[in-house]
Amino acid sequence: MSGSSHKPQTDRQEGGAQAPLIEHLVELRSRLMRAVIAIVVIFLALYAFANDIYGFVAEPLMALLPEGSQMIATEVASPFLAPFKLTLVVSVFIAIPVVLHQAWAFVAPGLYDNEKSLAIPLLVSSVGLFYAGAAFAYYVVFPLLFSFFTQTGPDNITVMTDINQYLNFVLKLFFAFGVAFEIPIATFLLILSGATTVASLGSKRPYILLGCFVVGMVLTPPDVVSQSLLAVPMYLLYEIGLLFGRLVGNRRARQRADDA
Repeated sequence: MSGSSHKPQTDRQEGGAQAPLIEHLVELRSRLMRAVIAIVVIFLALYAFANDIYGFVAEPLMALLPEGSQMIATEVASPFLAPFKLTLVVSVFIAIPVVLHQAWAFVAPGLYDNEKSLAIPLLVSSVGLFYAGAAFAYYVVFPLLFSFFTQTGPDNITVMTDINQYLNFVLKLFFAFGVAFEIPIATFLLILSGATTVASLGSKRPYILLGCFVVGMVLTPPDVVSQSLLAVPMYLLYEIGLLFGRLVGNRRARQRADDA
């Protein structure tokens, strides 16, 4: 009798444990669907301008080519697939705030108020820094980089870039600079979490500088110009992260002194 009397209670406990899990999975699916729908809607709105978008992205190189030069397509489907791929990437790029908002709405109920007050500025600044990195790549890095590439080749060589290869090249740089500009956030979080200190990170400056050039070598084309254009801003952003970490540390020290 005792075994049978405990069985319904155990079943109820297991059912209660499964119910929140199912609710979380349903909520996660709903958030993911909203993010995907946002990307699809933006893509459908932009697809009519796919060729114009590609022309805008190709402008830094086209402006430096000799008059009458143009890009080429070495594959049959490239004239369609390259603008299509770019438009899809741009749609995801534009939808990042919506995607992060859905992610935030999913995790926010489980956070404390002080965590929420810190997470929102970090999310906003992360999106802004990623966009700033992509803009820096387009308006600063691309003109310098393509000028270097087009002027250092032999005089008897005509530059005729394949549209698909060019797209892969610039997307890689967009992503590299977007992620690199997140360094202040990463540095700030490491200091804030207590994983390290400003003094400890400051003492490792030579290694950080070397690491920035190693990352630049991995993420960019194999030339000194593009590697330096990524490594130098990365190191400067690292210093900015240290500065904010030092400001937060000083603020906490003052608060502890006031409490004492």
